[in-house]
Amino acid sequence: MADQSQAHSRVPDDTVYYAIFPDSSSLSNPSDSSQSLHLQILEFISPYTSSYIWQHEPFSLSLSSSASPPLPHLHGKLRFGDNIEDEWFTVFLLFQISHHFPSLSIRVWDNDGEFLLIEAAFQLPRWINPDTSDNRVFIRRGDIHIVPKSRLPNPSLIDSLKFLIDCEGESRAAESVQIAVKGRISDYPERARRNTHQVRVKVPVSVAQILKQEPCLISLAVEGFYDRDIDTMKYAAKMEKFFSEGKEELVCVVIKMSRAMYAQLMQQKFQAPKCYRMPSRGDDVGAYLEAELGMKIACGFEMMYQQRRREGEEGKGSTWLKYKESLERSGYFEGFLPGSKDYKRLMENAEEYYRNSTLFSRTSQMMSAPVRRIDEIVALPHSADDFRCQEVPPSDDDSWLYSGEDELNAALQERQKEMDLYNAKHKKKQIPKESQDAGPSSGSNFDDFDLGEMAKAMQAFVDKASSYKGAEVPEYRDMKEVDLDVDCFLNDIESVMKRYGPKDGATAVDSEEVSSSDMDFDESEDESDNMEASENNVDGEDTFMNTYSDALNEELKNTTLKKSFVRTDDQLPKKNEGTSSTMEAMDEEFTPVDVDVNLVKSLLDSYSSQQGQPGPASNLLGLMGLQLPQDINKGK
Repeated sequence: MADQSQAHSRVPDDTVYYAIFPDSSSLSNPSDSSQSLHLQILEFISPYTSSYIWQHEPFSLSLSSSASPPLPHLHGKLRFGDNIEDEWFTVFLLFQISHHFPSLSIRVWDNDGEFLLIEAAFQLPRWINPDTSDNRVFIRRGDIHIVPKSRLPNPSLIDSLKFLIDCEGESRAAESVQIAVKGRISDYPERARRNTHQVRVKVPVSVAQILKQEPCLISLAVEGFYDRDIDTMKYAAKMEKFFSEGKEELVCVVIKMSRAMYAQLMQQKFQAPKCYRMPSRGDDVGAYLEAELGMKIACGFEMMYQQRRREGEEGKGSTWLKYKESLERSGYFEGFLPGSKDYKRLMENAEEYYRNSTLFSRTSQMMSAPVRRIDEIVALPHSADDFRCQEVPPSDDDSWLYSGEDELNAALQERQKEMDLYNAKHKKKQIPKESQDAGPSSGSNFDDFDLGEMAKAMQAFVDKASSYKGAEVPEYRDMKEVDLDVDCFLNDIESVMKRYGPKDGATAVDSEEVSSSDMDFDESEDESDNMEASENNVDGEDTFMNTYSDALNEELKNTTLKKSFVRTDDQLPKKNEGTSSTMEAMDEEFTPVDVDVNLVKSLLDSYSSQQGQPGPASNLLGLMGLQLPQDINKGK
């Protein structure tokens, strides 16, 4: 099954996927029982979904074919777009299904992966993360189940499903995880009802007739309006289908849509086409706003209808012929010849299943092929008189559209409480027992802390020979070192470089050897130049290095870098007032830097800048076995 690959980088940002695995599928592939289960699930969720307005497409389930390994199952996907409520309503339906059908294991994921775990991020075991959660998270018997790593280190889908059946009690997640995840869907299905918004609009009669017969098509109209581009705007400019030459009369009706759809219509400015007759704003502001919203809906219908009709996609929907072809490809007829008794029996079963499943998938099929259904509705007799005598209730209060900040802040505060509780709990675990016993006065022992030990530990760290994996802390160096003879290695380097000072007896012959080696940068370099350079270095000094050092010092004179170092005489009494400034400059230039003091000062400054949080200085000193007092950054 391609969806189970969890290649999240290829999963759309606004789509949720789900798969339902019956326990029996772990052992066999009974197609009849799969079809029966499919119909039972669709019938069970029908009361929840019959009146729900989906943003883009309704909840649907399909049977897997034998070409979709590894197991027979039911699967589906739902594009929720800008309406995140559709995704969580889908999760609610899956939990209801798992509770009603206890022998099912259900997976659900989106582009974030196992997004259910995000809701319980602060209650999860520390070993689980996006890299270790594959084939581990399921919904079963109305609960979240996580296959433990201790039992199955790297489980396949089949391994996990068998574990859920055999060891169901071990996989059930902790109660805190259950509460966190179920709390997100606890308001459903009531929340789904609150997410619906009814509004009065004035639309052409044909549009009113369509929405009267098929209220779910409002989602396609809003999508056509919200996702319009230059090409589809040309259709709206003419309004050939729904307001041709302004002949259709506008009627007032109430339309039901999701809050997300209402916001998409209200928050976008749109100039009415010239052919679309709009009332004057000055006469009645309320009537004008109703007509403006209806105009956006009518234009959305026009753009969606014309685009789909010209693309010719209507014949590619879910039809009986397409379903029959899929049965033949999957080997459903078991090789029986058409016309035989067994073939007819299988065909009758398939036809009955298709008719029954079509009753529940009708909305899905219609939304995938709306042009045909729209033409059927518009062709039926209808007139403005059909809507004049109807009572039109007022629009729902839309103050929620402008007061979402309070709800957002409440959600953020709830998340902040979870973070604070999590951080406090884990911070307490990280504090050593000695520090907890010491209490608030633990930082008062700064005078007992030996700064010299810090310098010694760092020096030991620098001098310690490193392994092939990099630098290692001396105190905790317990891994097997690389078998490397350092002295032999250095001798080999020395024999090649011939640059180890006067004791190596650098001569013209040595220089010539080096010059003729593979390390020579300029093969045309005259041998006499090498001889001259060797003679000038009789004192063991490298002319190039001296020149480079002098240039570097001259460059740094005009900077404040030298002031950042502590020198050995900084702790001594100041020189006499009579000392000339020239002598002071010379003394300062030749006064050595106190390496240990600068090292300790830099570490303390780095530790202080961490402000009590984890950081490089505390981590490094901790590895060395040194722990600074908690309030070391105060007063320093």
